[in-house]
Amino acid sequence: MTVNRLFALTCAALFVLAYAGDLTARASDPQAKPSAAASAAAHASPDLTAALSKEIGATPEQSAGAAGALFGIAKSRLQAAEFAQIATAVPGMSALLKAAPPTGGKSGSPLSQLTASAGALGPAAAAFSNLGLSPDLVAKAIPVLTSFVTKSGGANVGSLLAGALK
Repeated sequence: MTVNRLFALTCAALFVLAYAGDLTARASDPQAKPSAAASAAAHASPDLTAALSKEIGATPEQSAGAAGALFGIAKSRLQAAEFAQIATAVPGMSALLKAAPPTGGKSGSPLSQLTASAGALGPAAAAFSNLGLSPDLVAKAIPVLTSFVTKSGGANVGSLLAGALK
């Protein structure tokens, strides 16, 4: 390996580490203010965001964004009439959907690689990462949402959501 190639690889690795460190610093910054959409969503659906906050150890605003991201995925995978049943069972659904963070990244970025490697729920993993949450928490959040929808909308509606988030 030539010195120039080794130097380029080292610079690329340092860039990735610096980029990841910057994302971590911003996500864990106590001075970071939640978005107005996330705050509104947390107030629009307090029971759901409280249950999700407790399970995944997040703020109500992070939980609202996480729920919005997962409901957004479900919405994209279900027919409109099916999703309407879920939306009816969840107070503040439109606010939750608005609270969802962006899930994409530039092609080749660490965020887009995370999305690609996470499979079918990759967009949720990317959204959780954008919220400062571990992408591993997606698996803990889905049962909370499914349980909430089942209690408020019935077993059939809960099954619709569970099927959409597989």
